[in-house]
Amino acid sequence: MTLCFAAIACKKVDVNFTYSPTEPRAGQSVAFSNLSSAGEEWEWTFGDGVTSTLKNPSHVYKKPGNYIVTLKVDKKKSLTKTADITVYDTIPTFTCVDSVFFIYEDYTFEANVYNPYNYTITYEWEFPDSVVTTTGSSVTGYFTEEGEAEVTLRLTMNNETTVITKTVPILDRETNSLLIRSPMGYYRQRIFGERAEEAQLDDSAKDLLDAEQDTMQTYNGYDFYLSELQELFPTIEGFHIANRKIYFRADGLWVANIDGANIVLIDERPCWAMVLDTYFDNRIYWANDEGIWYMPFIGSDNNKFVSTPTRVNAMTGATKLALDNEVR
Repeated sequence: MTLCFAAIACKKVDVNFTYSPTEPRAGQSVAFSNLSSAGEEWEWTFGDGVTSTLKNPSHVYKKPGNYIVTLKVDKKKSLTKTADITVYDTIPTFTCVDSVFFIYEDYTFEANVYNPYNYTITYEWEFPDSVVTTTGSSVTGYFTEEGEAEVTLRLTMNNETTVITKTVPILDRETNSLLIRSPMGYYRQRIFGERAEEAQLDDSAKDLLDAEQDTMQTYNGYDFYLSELQELFPTIEGFHIANRKIYFRADGLWVANIDGANIVLIDERPCWAMVLDTYFDNRIYWANDEGIWYMPFIGSDNNKFVSTPTRVNAMTGATKLALDNEVR
C-alpha cells in the first residue's frame, strides 16, 4: 500500500497548451487551450504585461511583435510551460452588415482597420457604376444589375497601400413598371423607389398601353369627360384625377382642384403624355421633349408644391404612358 501511494504521488504532470489562430494579428482575439494533464490553479502571462487565471483564456495583442507566453500550474515552477508567439501586423478589410444584396437598394460598406499608432489613412473606394457616397472609411452605394459585382478598397497607411476586393452576389427583385409607347416601340422601365432601371423594349407593354386613356375617368362614382372639362380648362388635352385634384396636360402640365379652382402650372414645357401612380408611389409621370419625369402628388389646398420634378429617362417622342402594377 505504501508503494502504491508513492507511485501516485510521483506521477508526472504534463503541462502544455496550444493557441488559435496560429498566426494571429494585432487586434485579433487569440484563444489559448490548456492541455495540462492535471492541476487546479492556472497562471498565464502573455508577454505584454497582461495575465490571467482562467484555465482557457483569450487574449488580444494590441501591437505586432514576438511574445513569450507562460503557463504555470498550481504555482509550481516545476510545472511551467513557455512558448513563443509571433503577432503580425493586422490586415485591413471591409464589411457590410447586410449579407443579402438586391438591385437598387442602398448598402454601406465599412473599412475595418487596426491603427494603434494613429497613422493618417486614405481611402479610395471603387464601386460598380460609381453610384456611391463616400465618407472616408465607409461607402454607400447601390447595384444596378443582378449577378456578381466587385467592391474595392485601396487603403494607404504609413506609406503602405493595401488593396481589398470583395465579390458580392446581387439578386433581382420585383417591382412595378412604367410603360412607354414611342416611335421606336413599346418600352418597360421598372421603378425602384427613387430609382429606375434602364428602359427596355418589351412588347408585353403593348396591351396595357393601348388600353390606357386620359380623356375619360370615373372618380367617386362620377364619369368625367374631356369635353366637360374643356368648359373649365379650354386648352385641356388629357387628364387624370386623384385625391380630389385634376392633373391635366394642355400647353404644359397643370394641376387644379376638382372644382376647377387653384390652377397651378407644374411644367411649362409641352406635355405629350401623362399617367398617375395611385397604387405604389402616389406620383404623376409625364413626357415632354426633354424626357420622362415624375413628381409626388401635390397635397396642399392651394396646389403649391415644394418638390421638384425628377427625370426618369431622357427618352423623347413618347406618345403614351401607362403603369403595370403587377410586380415582376
